[in-house]
Amino acid sequence: MKLKSLPAILFASFIFNFLISCGGDDKNVTEKESVVLKNDKPRSKNDTTPRSAPIINISDTTAYPYNVICIKDSAINSVRLSQKLAKIYSERLVDIIRKNKLKVVGPPMAWYKSQRAPFFFEAGFPVDKKPTKLAKGVTFKKTGGVRTIVAHFYGPYTETVQAYQALKDWLKDNNKKQAGPPYEIYIGNPIDKDGHLVDPYKVQTDIIFPYN
Repeated sequence: MKLKSLPAILFASFIFNFLISCGGDDKNVTEKESVVLKNDKPRSKNDTTPRSAPIINISDTTAYPYNVICIKDSAINSVRLSQKLAKIYSERLVDIIRKNKLKVVGPPMAWYKSQRAPFFFEAGFPVDKKPTKLAKGVTFKKTGGVRTIVAHFYGPYTETVQAYQALKDWLKDNNKKQAGPPYEIYIGNPIDKDGHLVDPYKVQTDIIFPYN
């Protein structure tokens, strides 16, 4: 593994270390330490708690092509999701990257079958080439290189469902059809170099819908 791949791996090693759900029941994690990833359930219509709206900028573009090594898994709730993502990004995939002498060429990526629990997901790193031998449970895929609509999202991860809805609305308004599974790219780092939480409205996540 080349030295240039380290920033991406370090990014992933602590991007999810503190990810938990506000609705989680892990008593060992305090609210101050948490970075929220997903909601276990959709927000109730009766929930009138005031919240600042996330910033969602939509662009029509061609997705950058990546070779991605991934691991599929599932989680019963957001707490388990965050724990599994942390292990996948900071341990399991890093080990595969080292053994295959790969170079990480972009930030972490993830695919979710739904935006609520239970979560069925696939987490991966874009790398410079396909491994010569894939370990059990590890898959390889090519992504990007096609027309996509992208939501550049800034805000709490609990509100990413709004970005998904905005993209669905765009497809409908423009008479387009989704042409593949949506995925997320974690551009911004929610933890600074001193281990403190960054304002979520300054952290970028790209949510991508291929379309035709």
